[in-house]
Amino acid sequence: MRTPDQLAGTSREALGAVWRKQLVAWHAIAALIWGVAVVIAFVEPPGPHGRPILLAVLALMAANYVVLGVRALLQGPGRSGIAYHVIAWGLLCLGMALDPEAELWLLLWLLFPHLWSMLSRRAAVIGSVLAVLALGFTRWAIAHFDVDQFGQIFVTFAGSLTLSLALGLFIDRMVREAEARAETIDALNTTRAQLAAAEHERGVSGERERLSREIHDTLAQGFTSVLALTRAAVSALERDDLETARARLALVESTAADNLKEARLIVAELTPGHLQARTLTQALERLVSTVRDSGGVEVQLDVIGEPVALGGAKEVVLLRAAQEALSNVRRHAAARGAQVTLTYAVESVALSVADDGVGFDTTTAPTGYGLDGLRARAAEVAGVLTLTSAPGRGTHLRLEVPR
Repeated sequence: MRTPDQLAGTSREALGAVWRKQLVAWHAIAALIWGVAVVIAFVEPPGPHGRPILLAVLALMAANYVVLGVRALLQGPGRSGIAYHVIAWGLLCLGMALDPEAELWLLLWLLFPHLWSMLSRRAAVIGSVLAVLALGFTRWAIAHFDVDQFGQIFVTFAGSLTLSLALGLFIDRMVREAEARAETIDALNTTRAQLAAAEHERGVSGERERLSREIHDTLAQGFTSVLALTRAAVSALERDDLETARARLALVESTAADNLKEARLIVAELTPGHLQARTLTQALERLVSTVRDSGGVEVQLDVIGEPVALGGAKEVVLLRAAQEALSNVRRHAAARGAQVTLTYAVESVALSVADDGVGFDTTTAPTGYGLDGLRARAAEVAGVLTLTSAPGRGTHLRLEVPR
């Protein structure tokens, strides 16, 4: 049987706490049984050697419990338990020999359970057998080895042995099952902790990926716009077109301010700056206007159906898809025009961006982080992203999300 000290530091501390509470009960039961034995010693007529001898034996047994028994209960199987039982059973046999009529059998209700609580199972079985043999031999010696009484003595103590073994093995089995359950709980808690650590690591990795997507879809796109607008402003200055240059520089300032806002919102984990105090349609109108004013691509926006609020996550995904698609149109498509269409259907909302650029082979073209990020975003809101393109036939990106 394990002790509270052996259970410390694990989830089995609860089992140890139960055991510590039981120790109080053990001490109370021991005090009660010895108290009853002392009362009986005073009530019953004294034996041939007088009452003081019997009381002295009881006092020695009580002292043995205080000095060795309590320690054995706390420490578990060990030398203290063995020493306690050798002395206790020896004193019990001595008391029975000195006063055969004394009601010392009461102490068996204490000593037999002590065998199973202080010793290992094997030692408790051996101790029970040796204790019963010692008691039986003492009783037979008191009867002057009368053969006629041997049978009665044998039956009495064989019954005591059987009861001790049955009760002790049952208690031992209950304790082992409780410890096995505690070990299972330990293993489950360890596994749960490992899963929590893995989930935390996955969450950290997912957060890194999310921030990477945010930076790509917002700051990188904004810087691309700033670069394109700056080049357009330089070109206008070279032509001495101050009006156009001022307009382009004003857009550079506006785009840079938006980028700064996006950076702050990424840190704060809020919705995109384009959607702050705006509807999705308004955000797309501003995006299309910015792309159109940066020059090079004529972009049109059509909204079909009655606009409805979708919730932040879905609107963010749709807006990011438009930003990514138009960024690719400006950088790679060599297109003259692009069409952005936002369609509100009964059960879904679809965004499509089509251009008349050079197109590409979707089976051989390298995957970009932007498209991979869009696919990941679409999956997060149960959306479906499709991309169709062919050399010389432009590109069409479509993202559909449920309402």
